[in-house]
Amino acid sequence: MFKYPLNGRPTAFWRGDWYVGKGVACAKIRFGPRRKDIIEVFNTHTHSPYEPEPVSTYDCHRVAQSWEISKLLRGAAERGHLVIGMGDFNMLPLSIFHRVITAHAPVHDVWRKLHPDSALGPAYHPSEKDRHRPLPTADFNLVENGATSNSVYNTWRWNKNQQNRLKGGDLCEVPPDTIDPQGQRLDYIFASTGIDPDAPATAPGWIVKSAHVSMTERHPDLLCSLSDHFAVQATLVRHTPSPLPIKADPRSETPSAALQTGAYLAPSSPASSIHSGDAAQTADPDTQLRRGRFFNRDLFHASTYDEILGMIQKYHAREIRQRYWRGVHFFGALLVWLACLVAVWFSPGNYVAFVLMLASSLSLVAGVIDGLLSLLFFSWEIRALKEFEWEIRNAKAVASGDPAALTESGSYSNTNQRSKSQ
Repeated sequence: MFKYPLNGRPTAFWRGDWYVGKGVACAKIRFGPRRKDIIEVFNTHTHSPYEPEPVSTYDCHRVAQSWEISKLLRGAAERGHLVIGMGDFNMLPLSIFHRVITAHAPVHDVWRKLHPDSALGPAYHPSEKDRHRPLPTADFNLVENGATSNSVYNTWRWNKNQQNRLKGGDLCEVPPDTIDPQGQRLDYIFASTGIDPDAPATAPGWIVKSAHVSMTERHPDLLCSLSDHFAVQATLVRHTPSPLPIKADPRSETPSAALQTGAYLAPSSPASSIHSGDAAQTADPDTQLRRGRFFNRDLFHASTYDEILGMIQKYHAREIRQRYWRGVHFFGALLVWLACLVAVWFSPGNYVAFVLMLASSLSLVAGVIDGLLSLLFFSWEIRALKEFEWEIRNAKAVASGDPAALTESGSYSNTNQRSKSQ
């Protein structure tokens, strides 16, 4: 087990993320006699946003968890093992949390390998609205978009009236063409090719044969869905790539020959045919292996590191304020407690003395809790934030090819001093 360094706050006790100690469960499975015939499996359940992403105070924790699991996946891939990361990631396709994983580990989202044009979120999400697609049906969301959450098929998302009808024995069948604007994909399988980084281009590797949403059946007696999320499953097969064709001399190609071989990228077909061509090329086994050997950083620009650093600094400032005011609350509660103890001696009756002691006790309990949070939790969390910031800054320096920007510590004071000196 690997525990996430940043995983919610103990003050949000009704949500429970911090108390359950979310992390990554790791296992190794041997499937062959060779030393590197090993599958490394990483299963996780990351923090939920609970709020819309632009205003969610948990975004920093969520991107940190994507960063941590990407390091685990990358380390396993560097050992030449087949890597599989799966679970409820509580993120949308191509979001910053998704791109952190695919850009920093040589793994791919198996669903997007076979369905590259699938939805980027529920129908109302801005990224999906920008695509100007028609509202999806329940069946289309399962087959094409891989929606595992908030599906109209899932009884745990039904209203009370529909759930009460289930208790009465009514199956409440949902037609496949029912509009399903809320359906979204939150559960993922990330897989590598399992090819050793030093292996030749013709080395065999693992490709995605199929992927589909499963466990959509209902309980035979209770008639409810088996979980509030459907499952996603995939089949990987080992494939030996075809030898690369010998490139012809470009000077001997005529314009017509170049057009036939696809060198001229000027299609006259509609956009739908382009999407289908991309899907066919992505599903090609040889293409999967060639692309799967490298990190996918096409959608992860240098500005994304700045976006993550902005999240960290914003959340760091919030936690500094929280630590200060909770410390103030502790000392204030201590003064109230002492004042009530003194006031008891001058109280006119037992009733007043009881009220003073009750108020002082409750105030002291609340103050001690906030004092412990200020002294222990927030100080520990701020140290974890600094370490996360240090790793992101160094990753940005490496990606930008600026080794001089590499730092030995993640101190905010060092960062501020550097900016002032410039």
